[in-house]
Amino acid sequence: MKTRQLTVPGAWEIELDPHHDERGTFAEWYAQGAFAEALGTPLPVALAAVSISRRGVVRGVHYVETPPGQARYVTCVSGEILDFTVDIRTGSPTFGQWDSLRLGPGHWRALYLTEGLGHAFTALTEQATVLYLCSAPYAAERERTIHPFDPDLALPWPTGLEPNLSERDAQAPTLAQARQLGRLPRYTPPRP
Repeated sequence: MKTRQLTVPGAWEIELDPHHDERGTFAEWYAQGAFAEALGTPLPVALAAVSISRRGVVRGVHYVETPPGQARYVTCVSGEILDFTVDIRTGSPTFGQWDSLRLGPGHWRALYLTEGLGHAFTALTEQATVLYLCSAPYAAERERTIHPFDPDLALPWPTGLEPNLSERDAQAPTLAQARQLGRLPRYTPPRP
């Protein structure tokens, strides 16, 4: 398993190792032992979820209140997405910064986000299927969102796509507004 820490601490790109033959392709996208060894932390899976999005659908910037938060391990198994990790943790040295990856079968990778990070993506193809492994179960009362088109974040959404947002995401506060409301996770420096 090859890993690369992204610009935002606590976010990792996981390079998958697909096997191709005349029948098609097989790729192991999560192995508990290899994951824990490569990242130095286990991923206790409490929820597995799937989303199917049409071209131009924008999901996020989503996060879960901390504590306990929710770590996420994400991959795209059909179609292609542009995926963003956003550091929304107050007190973080990279607060407000983001990183992006293209995910999909042609890219053969996954993304790990630790608790407290924001996550967003858009579907670049007619349809995109995204799989999630989450460290905590869904709890509607702890789910939060930041407006994906917040000008201060300036996420580089692709041009030529008609954005399609949920009502909740379209009415979400900006990062600054969420901070004023005291709704953002707090950064905890890693232990030496």
